[in-house]
Amino acid sequence: MKVALLLCLITLVGTCSTPPTLLQEVQELGALRVITRNSPTTYYIGANGPEGPEYELMRGFAHFIGVGLDLQTAESFSRILPVIKSGKVHMAAAGLTITAERTRQVSFGPAFQPVTQHLIYKLGTGRPRAMKDVIGKRLEVIAGTSYVESLALAQKKLPDLVWIENPFSDDAELLTKIAENQSDYTIVDSTVFAIYQNYLPEIRIAFDVARGDSIAWAFQKRNDNSLILRAEQYLDFIRDNGEFDRIMDRYYGHTERFDYVGTRQFIRDYNRKLPRYRAMFKEAVEDIDLDWRLLAAVGYQESHWDPMAVSPTGVRGIMMLTRNTASSLGIEDRVDPEQSIFGGAEYLARMKRRIPASIAEPDRTWFALAAYNIGYGHLQDARTITRMNGGDPLHWIDVKPNLLLLTQKKWYSQVKSGYARGWEPVQYVDNIRSYYNILLWLTGKEPPEEPDQPELTPDGSATIANVPEELYSPAAPLPMASISAGGTVD
Repeated sequence: MKVALLLCLITLVGTCSTPPTLLQEVQELGALRVITRNSPTTYYIGANGPEGPEYELMRGFAHFIGVGLDLQTAESFSRILPVIKSGKVHMAAAGLTITAERTRQVSFGPAFQPVTQHLIYKLGTGRPRAMKDVIGKRLEVIAGTSYVESLALAQKKLPDLVWIENPFSDDAELLTKIAENQSDYTIVDSTVFAIYQNYLPEIRIAFDVARGDSIAWAFQKRNDNSLILRAEQYLDFIRDNGEFDRIMDRYYGHTERFDYVGTRQFIRDYNRKLPRYRAMFKEAVEDIDLDWRLLAAVGYQESHWDPMAVSPTGVRGIMMLTRNTASSLGIEDRVDPEQSIFGGAEYLARMKRRIPASIAEPDRTWFALAAYNIGYGHLQDARTITRMNGGDPLHWIDVKPNLLLLTQKKWYSQVKSGYARGWEPVQYVDNIRSYYNILLWLTGKEPPEEPDQPELTPDGSATIANVPEELYSPAAPLPMASISAGGTVD
């Protein structure tokens, strides 16, 4: 009897197997289930499909572990943590900062982006210097955010401090309320402010509410850390190969040169000047792979949409074409708005066609813009110098600093086209990126052309695993093509 029992126990032990790790479960499922939120700092549907800095990171992570991406958007910020805790998703990539309260509810992966919380006010309304100056005013923040935790902490010293927690609004709505005098203050992260200050030039930072925060991905609390460890390996990998910096530059690089006066003037010119030429910009790109708003941004950078503009070097018109360029394009009258716009569209398309096929979007567009400004030969020289300095000539973030070296004899003497004012294309591209994104913001209320959308699952989530390969590759389309609020998951 004892022998039989022992044999039975041996048999049972022999048939037991170690349960799969969370990472193995994800890989067996074939999809990484992620909850995010609709925001320019996380994820949104652009002109060419899904975009956003955290979208690119989570797409890359899914590819890194060999699965597709099943993406869900939260209906409100306050619903993100409950969904993670429920186990309905594997992780959250939603601009979440690591806080003491949140670490009691979920597990965080490695921090990857530092942020500072800013109190925001409108220029000209009187700048508050400390939290005590906010008392008695309308302070509105998004419910469920780390801003609420910061305010609760401040309230311990200032019992009279009160605020409104809005469960339905997003950053854009609350910042717009400030700009339109519908509210006095709000709190946003530095990443959010960096983007929206270009669209709402009246908003200003009053003071920092909290410093030293960091954004990270969140996971359900469990004894198994296999997915978190793999995420850490992925982030280390893309930091080492430069992809992380390229993603951050793609979405935040152009925001560093904010010009309050210039932005206000641009918005005025959008209302006053652009309506005369808008149809021309649209018609000029009908047979060309360009967004009309990008072409309009080039026109503004060149001439501020002035058909009679002329530079000291003799370039003229809205698109500032040289005499030789105009001649090669068949343009007879450079100051004729329609001829200039159509000529500029064709010339930019030519530059884009000359860019090597190995350069993917959006870098391909930035290279084409730089070539439009400085000439294709000088751009190629900068790429050569980039290669000489150990950089990657396929990426704008690497080539950009090497354009500046075209002013130094040590470097321009080693390349074909020689000296060039290399700082000009750097500023040129940054300005156009800013103008382009502001145009996308200003035209955002118009019904957009519907891009091909990811297939929706029965619960309303977007199955990114079925997105075409060109949207699943490491290269992303142009940033900030549209911003909308809302979501698909409770």
